[in-house]
Amino acid sequence: MKKASDELKAELVKIATAGEPSAADFKKILTELGKRVTALASAGGESKVAVALRPFGAEAAKAAAAADPASAADNPAYLKAGKDLTAACEAAGVSLVL
Repeated sequence: MKKASDELKAELVKIATAGEPSAADFKKILTELGKRVTALASAGGESKVAVALRPFGAEAAKAAAAADPASAADNPAYLKAGKDLTAACEAAGVSLVL
């Protein structure tokens, strides 16, 4: 999970330093995030982290599919899923920054 998080953060920094991120940039990041989170959730069985990964991955995928992915990700369901995932990770002793 940390590896995926670090790789996506590096990609986001790369995009951000190149100028104003476009809708396509956000779509790329959110699509990859959704894929990686969904794969991690599948491998995690029914652990609290895996259970929290599922709605977060679904929200990332939903935002990626929107015409304006950045605005679509700025919604209560996505933010709640991120908070729930962070709480589950912290409870499991995993540091995660979303």
